[in-house]
Amino acid sequence: MKVVYITGCLGFIGAYVTRECLNKGWLVYGIDKCTYAADPSLLDEFNQYDNFRFEKKDIKEISTLKDCDYVINIAAESHVGNSIIDSEVFINSNVVGVQNLLELIRQKPENCFRRPVFLHFSTDEVYGDILKGRSIENSSYMPSSPYAASKASSNHLVFSYIKTYKIPAIITNCSNNYGPKQHPEKLIPKLIYNILNNKSLPIYGKGLNSREWIYVDDHCEALIKVSKNGKIGNFYNIGSNKNLNNL
Repeated sequence: MKVVYITGCLGFIGAYVTRECLNKGWLVYGIDKCTYAADPSLLDEFNQYDNFRFEKKDIKEISTLKDCDYVINIAAESHVGNSIIDSEVFINSNVVGVQNLLELIRQKPENCFRRPVFLHFSTDEVYGDILKGRSIENSSYMPSSPYAASKASSNHLVFSYIKTYKIPAIITNCSNNYGPKQHPEKLIPKLIYNILNNKSLPIYGKGLNSREWIYVDDHCEALIKVSKNGKIGNFYNIGSNKNLNNL
């Protein structure tokens, strides 16, 4: 049986990954600090599985890891607008929290027989505004928001631990996700909610900003494949190759 830690297990993407791992029969240690973006009702579903264990915790406060095969880090502050208002919480979660997880893996507690593979989930926003073509895995980082900068920083941090400490880690950068139960602060659910409630539709500018969208189940399937088949030290971009402008 595979044993996996999943941080941010009650968030939008984390919940899908957790469900996928539980259905595979993996033993899942779920961690979430239960911010506004978490869905605590998911615990009613996940606690029905005998192979699920939960701990309410901030990733920067975790002090030990049990013996495991993977640590899948999905926990993150991810709202661009919030990062512009207050960037400190993004640095604490997305950088300091990641550094804590890396240190736990580097030190490998005595009860661990091996270092787990650290799968670090990140975003295509680290590449900034792409005016022509598409980003590839070795494109330069040009983040344009504190959120994107915090994720870019965490990616660099993970890679430095791969090089310096030989941590077995893989980094994924994914495009915009959508799907059922996404938090209504995100574009698609916000617009759906406003339409159903006869409210105005908050489209930024003229609505010409282009985004690449991927269905959350497809993203989670890719994450599981990367965790099992990805090459240690590699970056993997995950997307649908389908761009649409906001309008």
